[in-house]
Amino acid sequence: MEYRTLGHTDIRVSAVCQGCWSIVGDSTWGPQDQHDSIAALQACLDAGINFFDTAEAYGDGYSEQLIRKALGDARGEIVLASKVSSERLDDPSSIKSACEASLRRLGTDTIDLYQIHWPSPRANYGEVMGAMEQLRREGKIRAVGVSNFGPGYLDDVLAAGRVESNQLCYSLLWRAIEFNLHARCVEEGMSILCYSPLCQGLLTGKFATADDVPAGRARSRLFSKNRPQSRHGQAGCETELFDAIAKIRQISDELHQPMGNVSLAWLLAQKGVVSVIAGARNAKQAAENAAAAEIRLTSETIARLSEATEAVKAYVGANADMWEATSRMEKRP
Repeated sequence: MEYRTLGHTDIRVSAVCQGCWSIVGDSTWGPQDQHDSIAALQACLDAGINFFDTAEAYGDGYSEQLIRKALGDARGEIVLASKVSSERLDDPSSIKSACEASLRRLGTDTIDLYQIHWPSPRANYGEVMGAMEQLRREGKIRAVGVSNFGPGYLDDVLAAGRVESNQLCYSLLWRAIEFNLHARCVEEGMSILCYSPLCQGLLTGKFATADDVPAGRARSRLFSKNRPQSRHGQAGCETELFDAIAKIRQISDELHQPMGNVSLAWLLAQKGVVSVIAGARNAKQAAENAAAAEIRLTSETIARLSEATEAVKAYVGANADMWEATSRMEKRP
């Protein structure tokens, strides 16, 4: 396993991070057996993954409880990241209580990376960052990060304090941050943490056609506005999407590597990307995800993979919000 430095800290994190949303089981991911979730977390540690990303919103705290149950005895070996929900930002005094509740569920004294899950247009970021800094001084968190912050919100939060990372939706099939956000994060020395790096399973090749994708995963802007649970009102790009998947599958077959691992390796080769957050739901998936860190793609292969998804990138555009036509990541006049 490869380990990389988070932002300007001394925190070393595995290039593959275990995302702990899917292990709770919900309408997006489907039913989940707790034994599989615990086995997945333990298999991650066995495979060298030391970075675990969760949030108070995942299963209303259940994800954090699962981490404690599976990894409580290994606290000294792991880096814990959690997130405070955006509604807390409107009353910064509630950030401390939210953090303390997460600490209790995780069974630890310190969260290594505490992130703001989504921006809020009503927040006073001077007060928000003041609350985060107070948590850091008290030793309850080690570093501050954000998630889903576009350029305008980044201006606000960076004017108020140091942010070590921005967790963003980024994958071969969702390259929106490349338009105006990727370079900004690199310029600020902020680590890019990539969530949905397999585009909710599309890049594993498990779905042969768009019709095979379940409703909970077909509500993004990649799919038609007519799909159940969709709220973006856009046409989608299902034809271009599955043409791109076919090309990625062909390249992966030529490399004799799983399609999902090749997709993760492409991400890990992008400037500024420190870790990819892949949500293994069982021990087998955990071992497979960890193996992606060992793949080194040639510059030619990286270019071919990028070219394969140019049509999808063009359709998605600069709106990095997977679910809304009007991005929640951008400030509005």
